[in-house]
Amino acid sequence: MRILSVAFAAAVALVLSLPGAAAEAAQHTAGVDSTHFLVDGKPFQIISGEMHYPRIPRPYWKDRLQKLKAMGLNSVTTYIFWNAHEATPGRYDFTGQNDVAEFIREAQQAGLYVILRPGPYVCAEWELGGYPAWLLKDRSIVLRSRDPKLAAATDAWFTQLGKQLQPLLLQNGGPILATQVENEYGSFGDDHKYMESIHTMLEKHGLAAPILYTADGPALVPKGSLPELPAVINFGTGEARSSFAEFATIRPEGPRMSGEYWAGWFDHWGTKHETRAAATEADELGWMLQQGYSVNLYMADGGTSFGWMNGANSDGKNYEPDTTSYDYDAPISENGDLTPKYFAFRDAIAKTTGATLVAPPASAKRKTFAVEAAIQSASLWANLPEPVLSPTLLTMEDLDQSYGYVLYATRLAANAGGELKLDGLHDYTQVYLDRKLAGTLDRRLNQSSMTLPSAVVPRTLEILVENTGRVNFKPVIRTERKGLTGEVMLAGAALGPWQIYSLPLSGTTDPASFAYSTSGCSGPCFYHATLEADVPADTYLDLSGNSKGFVWLNKVALGRFWNVGPQYSLWTPGAWLRRGPNDVILFDLAGRNRPHLSSSAEWVAAPTVADAAK
Repeated sequence: MRILSVAFAAAVALVLSLPGAAAEAAQHTAGVDSTHFLVDGKPFQIISGEMHYPRIPRPYWKDRLQKLKAMGLNSVTTYIFWNAHEATPGRYDFTGQNDVAEFIREAQQAGLYVILRPGPYVCAEWELGGYPAWLLKDRSIVLRSRDPKLAAATDAWFTQLGKQLQPLLLQNGGPILATQVENEYGSFGDDHKYMESIHTMLEKHGLAAPILYTADGPALVPKGSLPELPAVINFGTGEARSSFAEFATIRPEGPRMSGEYWAGWFDHWGTKHETRAAATEADELGWMLQQGYSVNLYMADGGTSFGWMNGANSDGKNYEPDTTSYDYDAPISENGDLTPKYFAFRDAIAKTTGATLVAPPASAKRKTFAVEAAIQSASLWANLPEPVLSPTLLTMEDLDQSYGYVLYATRLAANAGGELKLDGLHDYTQVYLDRKLAGTLDRRLNQSSMTLPSAVVPRTLEILVENTGRVNFKPVIRTERKGLTGEVMLAGAALGPWQIYSLPLSGTTDPASFAYSTSGCSGPCFYHATLEADVPADTYLDLSGNSKGFVWLNKVALGRFWNVGPQYSLWTPGAWLRRGPNDVILFDLAGRNRPHLSSSAEWVAAPTVADAAK
């Protein structure tokens, strides 16, 4: 197999440093043989947990990494999120929450190897699978392909990422032991030349660790793998034995690893909160380790898709946006608590490896804080930017906008009415006639039309569209432009021209710059409140009883709320609070004289009956 002649022969010659300050003087080698990963020429069992740096507040990275180590893990795995680092073309951000190099250095300090998954496509229930939305402004571009335009953008991105991470590769003294080539490509296509192009780029730009590999579902390995690289397999609870048996028939030789053992699952808006049985998973984890197989727990700590970064699923017809919470029913909860699953996994690892594990750091205590009763408000209608005038509809991408809302306005003639049909609604809209709500349409519910009553006078039609998360999986990603992507028809006739308002709710439309008052508000409204913190500590903002919208904390985009559940509160890190007054801005599409907003020490499982009636 080429896996031996290329990967092993090249890798074992490298001189490496183990993670952790205490081991800096030790020199090591790494590679693979016909059955194992190797360190110093000896079999090395990777026991890893997935944790994503943008989903964990930077001040908590050390705590969470130490908790991974205390669970018995020897590695941490992370995706790299292109759209977090290059939000606008050619402008790269590796600072603050995006300082992935620091995250990797902190993993090394915790005594963990790092498995790098740089994509460029990462899935991860993350907006557009990590691709920057601005790529879609060019309607001819084809994501996850050998499209030269996409290849050029990817090459430029990998150039910058390589400058950050090459010094942290294992062969350069860092902790990055392995690099994944692309991500579950077999679930998408079978263009092996495309996969080879990504492989080549990773090596060209200094992102290739000693161990390179591909990851797919067991049956999809032939479509997504490369013959010269090891392949690992991804699967969920209860599937380990059958998945490895199937994989053995496809790849008789090579190391055995679950690149993603789904130790939980994620939530969609309007569905139940997902959980998986800890006892079943601990038993399965123990079985895999006993066989000598390597494992990556997906997720070990799910965290939060802060801001607008949640993804969505779609098969081309049904659309399922993900919640802001990415708790994932993981061993370490969204707020950093150690769950019963954590200790069940810890026991399974200790029993199998015989290791004596250190005690994990204590979880942070949470508090409840007072929220100011006299909440000020500002109407969306009073804070609209200058519109773009267009004879045709424009998408968010056409407007150089990635997230938030777009408002489309046009005049209706006297006596106009009938079926209003929105072709390509992405994703949720509230429709207004002369600024009175006429109805809502939801892509999630496959809604695209409604009836407008006629009137004897001309009226203004306004269509406020929200991006509730770009699809991150399947070929649908190639058409995930946001706003209105087709035509708007009324009684069979196309409408227009249009006044189009770009509302990313950042920059020139930052809600913090709006004029707030206590005079009340109707329609889509922004509310300003003050959370008084005597001592900064983690808390939850209870949003139950509100409609649908978004929350900012001290100008940080915290996340979404929606009364369809299953998420009714937003985890609020104490690290982002300051002693004394903290600014909270809540945007509610429904609007009311006063929204429901309070602080809670615990996750709000469901709205109260009183809240639900509001």
